[in-house]
Amino acid sequence: MAVTSIRDRLLRLSALAVITGLVVLTGCSSVRDDSARADPGVTSEPCPNAVDSTKGCLYLGVLSDLTRGPFAALGKDINNGQLAFWKSVNEAGGIGGKYEVDIGSYTEDTAYELRKHAEAYQRVEPHVLALAMSFGTVQTQQVLDRMDVANMIAVAGTLWSGWQFENSDKGLLLESGYSYCSEAIIALDWISENEEKPDAIATVSYQGDYGGDYSTGAKKWASANRVDLVAQIETEPNTQVGNQDAAVAKVLSAGADLVMLATGPAEAGEIMGKAALAGYRGRFLGSGPTYNGGLLKSPAASTITTRYNMTSPLDGWDGTSAGAKKARASATLEPSTWGYSAGWMFSYPMKAVLTRAVIEGKLSRKGLREAVNGLRVDYDGSIPEYVYGAPTPDLSRQRAIIEMPDQTAPLGARTLVTGYHGPTQDRITLTEPCVQP
Repeated sequence: MAVTSIRDRLLRLSALAVITGLVVLTGCSSVRDDSARADPGVTSEPCPNAVDSTKGCLYLGVLSDLTRGPFAALGKDINNGQLAFWKSVNEAGGIGGKYEVDIGSYTEDTAYELRKHAEAYQRVEPHVLALAMSFGTVQTQQVLDRMDVANMIAVAGTLWSGWQFENSDKGLLLESGYSYCSEAIIALDWISENEEKPDAIATVSYQGDYGGDYSTGAKKWASANRVDLVAQIETEPNTQVGNQDAAVAKVLSAGADLVMLATGPAEAGEIMGKAALAGYRGRFLGSGPTYNGGLLKSPAASTITTRYNMTSPLDGWDGTSAGAKKARASATLEPSTWGYSAGWMFSYPMKAVLTRAVIEGKLSRKGLREAVNGLRVDYDGSIPEYVYGAPTPDLSRQRAIIEMPDQTAPLGARTLVTGYHGPTQDRITLTEPCVQP
């Protein structure tokens, strides 16, 4: 009996040890699983400078040209517009009444350089739920595979047509408005209806997505309207080529009565001023990034004010939409470019996808990525309502703001037409990006 009692006692102790071990292991496993499920950029702790310290924080990253790149003035204003947008969201109760949003803690200046953008992405990726801004198409493309693995969605700080096709952006980029390609088509319809239909067109554009997309749009319009595209001139920022003399010489020899521009503001002003001084008598049309009000203080001001128009996918600083009014009201000082409005308007989709993810209980990178498909975004009238996930872009819904330089207008730009949509868009179908960077 004694031997049996000892044996039973040992068996009970062994079983207890095993059970205890399983409890400990299960507890450790549970902790590891919770850690694995908790995505970066989501915390129950309040944001820095929180409006309501009882709410958690969602951290979003920013990769943009903020100081010395060719689009630094635009990038800085976009960032200021986004900061104001999220401040307004936080003051209005945040996301789902549970979280506020921080985009300042993980902001990186990329200077519009490929290497800097890639390095900046690597630094912020472990800490953020999504990117509030990824500025530059080629810059974004080079980290797209890493974004794909990480389920990292981002606001597109670029209007490349490829963002409108899932096989190009993997469903990760939140684009707004139209593409550079569509912008050229719409602008050419407008000038043909309201000024004079050109007989011959030349384009001057940066190489790659921005300039290439815009130039290809002009080519599509010319083909659809039986107009000669006599030159597609490529150039680079002055930081790389010094000046635009070579581009100006090609403009003068092209024989076009309309020149389409897709460059930075400094390059656009130089091309227009030097071409006019050398005897060019035609008109100019520019994509949104070609202009800021500072050009009206340049030697080319008289040419710019009388022979140049620009387009934008969103309501201008003098706009009357609810979105434009909210953006203006949020600014403590008048910005230098339309980028402030862009930063405000381009943030609507991120707010919508974060809200959807919280409502559906899927606040994770994967949940955000899934929430993009079918997402319907209302821009308070500043941009036409947009639905994500369509196999091809709906060109019939795309609209442009037509502007002219005006020293007396806010930001040096006066809106001529809102919501313009020309007939050529209805005759063109895009089944793939207009150009590959």
